[in-house]
Amino acid sequence: MKTLKNLKLIGISLLLVAGLSACDSKPGPAESAGKKIDQTANEAGKKIGETVDKVGDKLGEQGTKTAVAIDDAEITAKVKAAIFAEPGLKTLQISVDTVKGVVSLSGSADSLASSERAKALAAAVSGVKGVDNRLVLKLN
Repeated sequence: MKTLKNLKLIGISLLLVAGLSACDSKPGPAESAGKKIDQTANEAGKKIGETVDKVGDKLGEQGTKTAVAIDDAEITAKVKAAIFAEPGLKTLQISVDTVKGVVSLSGSADSLASSERAKALAAAVSGVKGVDNRLVLKLN
């Protein structure tokens, strides 16, 4: 929001400068100078509006990307906590990674049941859109 406020101040300054530059030292009627000022102000206003829109769009995109990254990190933490809280799984070496809500499990499991349990726990976490179970069975 501070950026938008700064852009508005810059825009107003540009309008004033443009208005003053429209007044030249050539003799002429006041109406002609007024029209030039109005045209210059309108053009400057349009350009400022376009610039503010572009900046706003970029900020919105960055906000969305940041929100996705935070959501993914939160999902990863919740999945890790769920796996660690499960008595049969907490001693296993399971890595968790989340990208756009899709959780990838990698590492090893001591049985097919453990692998499926880890997948089920991950799928049960709020915000998970899918689970890619890459756990390898470790035979003793």
